[in-house]
Amino acid sequence: MPTEAASSEKISVILPARDEELSIGGCLDSLKAQAEIAEIIVVDDQSRDRTRELVREHMAREPRLRLLETSGVPEGWVGKNNAAAMGAKEAAEPWLLFVDADVELAPGACARAAEIARESGAALVSFSPEQITKSWYEKALIPFIFCRLAGRFSYEAVNDPASPAAAANGQFLMMHRHAYDAIGGHVGVAGDILEDVALAKKTKAAGYRLQFGSGKGIVRARMYRSFRAMWQGWRKNLYRLVGGTRPAVLVELEAAFPWIPLLILLVGIKLPFALFAGVILLILRQMRYGAELSRNQYPFSLILYYVPAVFLYAGVLLASSRAYGQGKLRWKGREVTVRDAGRASAR
Repeated sequence: MPTEAASSEKISVILPARDEELSIGGCLDSLKAQAEIAEIIVVDDQSRDRTRELVREHMAREPRLRLLETSGVPEGWVGKNNAAAMGAKEAAEPWLLFVDADVELAPGACARAAEIARESGAALVSFSPEQITKSWYEKALIPFIFCRLAGRFSYEAVNDPASPAAAANGQFLMMHRHAYDAIGGHVGVAGDILEDVALAKKTKAAGYRLQFGSGKGIVRARMYRSFRAMWQGWRKNLYRLVGGTRPAVLVELEAAFPWIPLLILLVGIKLPFALFAGVILLILRQMRYGAELSRNQYPFSLILYYVPAVFLYAGVLLASSRAYGQGKLRWKGREVTVRDAGRASAR
């Protein structure tokens, strides 16, 4: 499918937005600078802040920008998926670029995505954005999670047509209309919390190529601006990302949490030698994490956050597992019904 045409075909951007007044301005500015983009469709999903007003201000200066508004979330849908489907239905160009409001594209980002599509023949190109972390809790939890996910969704396996592995990042997901329609688009993943991974799986299963890679120097994002938002966001997604079953959660906790060093440290309260051994083992785990950070293009200095990172990770993973066990959680003011199969609906 798409090969040479990818260099000349234009892009329609679809940007679902709900309560994004703090970030959408920077996102729109970066999109407007991309020559390959023919139209930018913002789909406001009943925002309760100034998101719509800010978009309209940008519309006065940018003729490529349009604003659509949802009237609610249909039964069986996740709000973001409904907004994305609405935007895709209105899009006119052969390439559909789905982005989140918290991303900013570097100059030439869309040109780079089109080049990758042309060279590889991929129908879906996705970047995992460079993560902006400012607060201590962002620096602790977010790099730790992405390092863990890198082990589960390696770029090499995802990009190998012979491998069943499939993944994408919905913060920057560009897909050719032909493939999008062939797999049913967002209608086919209407209730999926992890719609990006679901789209990638359906695309690869249909015989299309994927290209998934690091977005360093191409696209960046600050996902959360408060501890509460960060906790709720990962509680919504993490259970599914590690496998979506209780046994998978237990395996992940055993692998990610430094149980043995911490138990030895507890013994060391009465036995000084055990205390020394526990410290050494914990430092070794910390250094191994430093190597993972470097391998995934994060600053090595973030090893300083290793101990709070493992406790935050274990806490939010358990909270995510508990929420899925209860069958519901709240996200951006809505109650979301979740099930182990990854289906969800919001009211």
